Amino acid sequence: MSDPTDIPPLALALAQGLRGFSGKLKRRLREQADAGDLPPSQTAVIVRLDSDGPLTTSALARAEGMRPQSMGAVVAALEAAGLVTGTPDPTDGRQTLLSLSDHCRQWLTEGRAARQDWLSRTIDARLSPEEQDQLAAALPLLHRLTQE
Repeated sequence: MSDPTDIPPLALALAQGLRGFSGKLKRRLREQADAGDLPPSQTAVIVRLDSDGPLTTSALARAEGMRPQSMGAVVAALEAAGLVTGTPDPTDGRQTLLSLSDHCRQWLTEGRAARQDWLSRTIDARLSPEEQDQLAAALPLLHRLTQE
């Protein structure tokens, strides 16, 4: 970790402001769609399966930095809720490939649409056309912050 005294005051203030903003935005977006009462571990599995496609429990555990036994409990809860389904792995019948259920995919699609609708309407209602242009100009900078 670097010495914070080496960081210019403006960069420190911007980092603090962005952290506060991102937390508030995340909470507001979460409020816009029925996220249910899923714990973070279950949400992480759904996001992982949505982005990576079907995976085994052990692959999910490795990807999420969890013990396989702990991941098994997370997966069992998601299966019981009808959000994840398992099918035999075609290359290794001893393993089960986990995928999002059709119900879960529909739930994700509806949630994303609700969040997109809220954010679009909020931008339109609260920001002038000039401010919207400023926000559009800032987006590439914000994306650069998350590039590896």
